[in-house]
Amino acid sequence: MDKQEGRDAGTIIRYDDPWYEALAAGWGEGEGEADGDGRPPGPRSATTPDDGRRDPRAADIYLEVQRSAAFQEVRSRYRGFVVPATLGFFLWYLAYIVAATAAPGLMARPVVGAVNVALLAGLGQFLSTFLLTWAYTRHARLRRDRAALDLRWTVFEQERDQERNRGADR
Repeated sequence: MDKQEGRDAGTIIRYDDPWYEALAAGWGEGEGEADGDGRPPGPRSATTPDDGRRDPRAADIYLEVQRSAAFQEVRSRYRGFVVPATLGFFLWYLAYIVAATAAPGLMARPVVGAVNVALLAGLGQFLSTFLLTWAYTRHARLRRDRAALDLRWTVFEQERDQERNRGADR
């Protein structure tokens, strides 16, 4: 990450991430153009030849990365957090709904003044949403982001090397 020099020094930051300014899923690329079947063209990567055909070597890079132990580790860490967290949150929400319909007397029990169990449980739903979001971002930052960024750079370097080799072949 580099800071820009000049009048706005320190306020403009340029990220060295090769995909920072890339369009998501090819949005905005080739607008108005369509393939022979009438569908809009798919996203084009830096490894797509000018004639629109997909370079099979580019797909090999992604398949190689997908099969790598590092990628599988990132996916495993992702699933290891998301699956239990989703199930836990879903069960907590389901318990709230079931208690609200099956035990209205329990939910109507006052706790403090006009605040009852149902209101506290409903506010607990909001609180647990924020806590889960915080836990997810913390988990991603500590356990997955570095490895995912390393994979991203690996793909970028392999594509760049492939471009250089293709340019040397021409």
